[in-house]
Amino acid sequence: MIKSLAAVGGAETLLASRLRASAHPTRYTVVCLEAAPTVVVAGLRRAGITLVDLTACPRPLRLLKLPGVVRRLRPDVVNNHSPLPAAVLRPLSRLWRRRPVLVSTVHSVRFRPPTLLLDRMTGRLDARTVAVSPQVARSVTTWGSRGLATRVHGVDVAAQRRWAAEAEVIRKEWGVPRDAFLVVHAGNFRAVKNQAFLIEAAAEPAVRDTCATFLLAGSGPLRARAERRVAELGLDRVRLLGNVPEAARLIACADLLALCSTYEGLPVVVMEALAAGVPVVSTRVGGVPDIVADGRNGLLTPPGDTPAFAAAIREAMRPEVHARLREGARRSGERYDISEAALWFDRLYDEIGPAPSGLLFRRRPRRGVAHAASAPGRPAAEPAGRRTGRRT
Repeated sequence: MIKSLAAVGGAETLLASRLRASAHPTRYTVVCLEAAPTVVVAGLRRAGITLVDLTACPRPLRLLKLPGVVRRLRPDVVNNHSPLPAAVLRPLSRLWRRRPVLVSTVHSVRFRPPTLLLDRMTGRLDARTVAVSPQVARSVTTWGSRGLATRVHGVDVAAQRRWAAEAEVIRKEWGVPRDAFLVVHAGNFRAVKNQAFLIEAAAEPAVRDTCATFLLAGSGPLRARAERRVAELGLDRVRLLGNVPEAARLIACADLLALCSTYEGLPVVVMEALAAGVPVVSTRVGGVPDIVADGRNGLLTPPGDTPAFAAAIREAMRPEVHARLREGARRSGERYDISEAALWFDRLYDEIGPAPSGLLFRRRPRRGVAHAASAPGRPAAEPAGRRTGRRT
């Protein structure tokens, strides 16, 4: 269960990628309060995953309708990916005659205060909590959670490397000059993503007079303001592309990924970049330092320090530095294969509930499995191998 599939964000991308990578994707059912024809939704449907979309219901009534919808599906396990719907479902599910096992996957280090309060008040009803990064596991959003484990999800490494091999063709599609050093940013134009910071860094003397070209993919409420600022500064090499359906493809053809967020959990775009062998320059926030090793596969700077960020971009442009960082990115990217996370979750579902048919799934024999926290990019321990449970 996830609140929205109306945009292409980190949680949506991780969930869809992991379900598609499952050995049995058609057993999965995803319930959401709203959806739109995004690449995420299209990918779910192509994989044969059932989508229950409450968009047709009036917005104020969706949360009220949600428990009845989930109950009629008669799930054995409900995996919640959004805190507010989870806070509604948890106590009500305790009243159902056929009570599902509850799992929460936490994607963020911050919730709004009312949402955090409701989530923590009801969170003890979960059987397991999965944090998507070590930073999330240490954050207030998982305090007091039962059965807390860390599972870095990852991305489709093979797809990113195929696109990286087609970088020249992709760059031509976007009109990138042959001599350009391409810096890409992908994210919705919201305050937390802080594209304004990147625009100011692009105007710094250390970067402005170089061959750096910036492509910013995404839409959102702050895009118009960012466009005005680009025009004011006369930044001809900074282009705002709007919504890019396959932003991962654009990232794979870049020379550098820029991330300037004020906070993050574990950004999907960073894993997509590393999988393609693209180094990262980022602010040192959230779970970014868990996967970006300063000086090895990217460069990290203090949040809010525009000259330092510009200097890091300039440093990454030096041929010998870029070659070293690119090789480091390629090696570290091998650790973030989404298929390992898909297998890990299938085993978790086998342990706590009868059999995976997804976020909501049918019964089949259980299998024991170790569910201790796994290191980023590494698989969890192998199943204990003991079968229990029942068939129907």
